[in-house]
Amino acid sequence: MSENVSPVKYFLSGGFGGICTIVTGHPLDTIKVRLQTMPKPGLNESPLYKGTFDCAKKTISKEGFLGLYKGMAAPLVGVAPIFAMSFLGYGLGKKLQQKTPDEKLTLVQLFYAGAFSGIFTTIIMAPGERIKCLLQIQHGEAKPKYSGPNDVVKQLYREGGIRSIYKGTCATLLRDMPASGMYFMTYEGLQRLMTPEDGKLSLVSTIIAGGCAGIANWIIGMPPDVLKSRLQTAPEGTYKKGIREVFVKLMKEDGALALYRGVVPVMLRAFPANAACFLGFEMAMKFLNWATPNL
Repeated sequence: MSENVSPVKYFLSGGFGGICTIVTGHPLDTIKVRLQTMPKPGLNESPLYKGTFDCAKKTISKEGFLGLYKGMAAPLVGVAPIFAMSFLGYGLGKKLQQKTPDEKLTLVQLFYAGAFSGIFTTIIMAPGERIKCLLQIQHGEAKPKYSGPNDVVKQLYREGGIRSIYKGTCATLLRDMPASGMYFMTYEGLQRLMTPEDGKLSLVSTIIAGGCAGIANWIIGMPPDVLKSRLQTAPEGTYKKGIREVFVKLMKEDGALALYRGVVPVMLRAFPANAACFLGFEMAMKFLNWATPNL
């Protein structure tokens, strides 16, 4: 990423990169949410899913391959503005710290810029995540509670108003600020290491840096994501104290390892999905620099 780039170009290129991310990574996201929210087995009962591949196998056998794409409409509709806002926030976060347009920021400053971008995305991300998770945990029931994203919104509003739709906003912010900081810092840091002296980015370096950025993002973001998924999919009134109560209950019943439940599909998804994101971003940025050099 160039240091002196218009935030508008970050916004447009980020939106295209986000669409590439969702199309590539949604099936493994569905598996992640199902593993995170599956009920605790009773005495002498087997767990609903033994792991990532068992969850994929059971989902496909009961619901077909498209079952893995359940709930994709909500993030796909919101993903362009979410990623656009994320990259816009990152671009602005960089500019706020630069004394001159071409000043090269330190890795710590890149982390701050990335964390700043997490604030931008939460307003859009929180309700989209709530809708997505509620649709993803419907395990092929004959009569599912929700028929689609619009039905989720209607029922949530009827049950608890706008607050119910935005349930989990603080949890989303808790996940996205540090995770986004790691995400952008890792990408730019690795690109700097792998970019030759002529400054031309290679396809391989973009794939490696983008994939590693996704993994770094989830190493930090996984525990709050587990708490967020549980909070957002719990029946209304279950956790009156919010994410703190979710954390206490999870630690008491399942232990610390539960904070990384679903980590396998997350990491399997993180590399290709985020490699696709940054490939899309860099392609869109090159096109915009060519089409609108003065923007």
